[in-house]
Amino acid sequence: MDYDVSLRIDYRYSLPTAQGQALVRVEPLDVPGVQAVRDLRLVLDPAPTERRMFRDFFGNHVTALAWDMPVAELSLDLRFSALRTAVPPPDVSARLDRLADSIAALRSLSPDAPQHCLAPSRRVPRDAGMTAFARAALRPGMTALEAVLAIAARLHGEMRFAAGATHVDTPAAESFARREGVCQDFAHILIGCLRSIGIPAGYVSGFLRTVPPPGQPRLEGADAMHAWVRAWVGGDAGWIEIDPTNDCHVGTDHIVIGYGRDYDDIAPVRGALRGAGRQDSVQRVDVSVRG
Repeated sequence: MDYDVSLRIDYRYSLPTAQGQALVRVEPLDVPGVQAVRDLRLVLDPAPTERRMFRDFFGNHVTALAWDMPVAELSLDLRFSALRTAVPPPDVSARLDRLADSIAALRSLSPDAPQHCLAPSRRVPRDAGMTAFARAALRPGMTALEAVLAIAARLHGEMRFAAGATHVDTPAAESFARREGVCQDFAHILIGCLRSIGIPAGYVSGFLRTVPPPGQPRLEGADAMHAWVRAWVGGDAGWIEIDPTNDCHVGTDHIVIGYGRDYDDIAPVRGALRGAGRQDSVQRVDVSVRG
């Protein structure tokens, strides 16, 4: 599927800021055999005093920005095209009861190594409730992929998507206890469940094409930034991606920005503008099929 994608984030400050710095992770990755990105443009208004690009440990694109003048309004405008070609793989994953041996046999600590996504992280600490929830979905003889799908399906069946029910800093355990949240919460909870039974799992940030109800026009800006999960299910299968919010394999409707252990590693914008006023922000995303 071939897409044109745009993201705009507008910030307004009740009092002009004195100076600021930010790390921006919104530029999508080229993923061989899965996703090809072209015609990318990232515009900041006002233009930053300093701008530098680099890759982080996981290979994500990072833009470091700095302003040394007063800023009352700030906009980030990202536009690109992407060809997404991935399809769900066949199940060649390891048996769940042998997955630990497969992980132990690896001698690499490259950014793509599963060991980075096995231990608890700040956003996904160990939680006894998630562990019990995950174990209740298992049955003897499962492959690792079957376990991932079973836990994701159970989570989708018991948890309600509720826009506004949580915020970016809501702990995963709180959202899990309430059984409601947004895509970030679904992703963090599934990651916690999988790690608790020995399946390495990480966070994926990206965009999702949404389809309007039958007979309704597609609205500009109706799409959203999205989050899902990737899980390492054995040496033959490697990493697979699952969208727990929608209980599906990640496919051609999903466009990857980047990967991390949890949201902290791939937050779209992180930084600080020095000032004394209030900040308001508005985000708009549009994912449209080319043609």
